[in-house]
Amino acid sequence: QVQLVESGGGLVQAGGSLRLSCAASGRTYSSYVMGWFRQAPGKEREFVAAIRWGGSSTNYATSVKGRFTISRDNAKNTVYLQMNSLKPEDTAVYYCAVDKSITPLIVATAKAYDYWGQGTQVTVSS
Repeated sequence: QVQLVESGGGLVQAGGSLRLSCAASGRTYSSYVMGWFRQAPGKEREFVAAIRWGGSSTNYATSVKGRFTISRDNAKNTVYLQMNSLKPEDTAVYYCAVDKSITPLIVATAKAYDYWGQGTQVTVSS
């Protein structure tokens, strides 16, 4: 079992930056994939970025590529999402999630992820 707690959300103007953190407790393995998803009101949850807990493999949604960076600190059991050049359309609740399946792929589908945090609100004003 893995528990996830997100933090770092808030209100920011368009063009600004935020860094989200996801602290994981419980046993984590190098094969795990840590992902960020987001959900705006009235929309489905969508993939943002993911990183393998061991190694450097990453995956990004096209909409955030070049603006967002996912990273991890294994010593702190924490995954980060650095968000730059934020746009109003980035406004959503951001969730951290874990895919514990043993697969070489970094999956961008929410149903593949086994554990979820409670989410943190990000609001970008125009």
